[in-house]
Amino acid sequence: MTPKPSAQHPTSDRTPDTSGSPLRTATERSGVKVVESSDLFGRLSEIGIMHEGSLYRLKITRQGKLILNK
Repeated sequence: MTPKPSAQHPTSDRTPDTSGSPLRTATERSGVKVVESSDLFGRLSEIGIMHEGSLYRLKITRQGKLILNK
């Protein structure tokens, strides 16, 4: 039996897929956090985001697109 490579192995250029999800694996490799819009908005069509002391408004348009305003 061949030893299983360690996830922390410095020469490994592959991220092990522990979730079974291709999207999660791609996200882990790129370092980008992915959040479903439905998780953010729920039943709302607009949410507020505080960033460095300023309030931004993220809205879902009638066409289903996102718009961010300060």
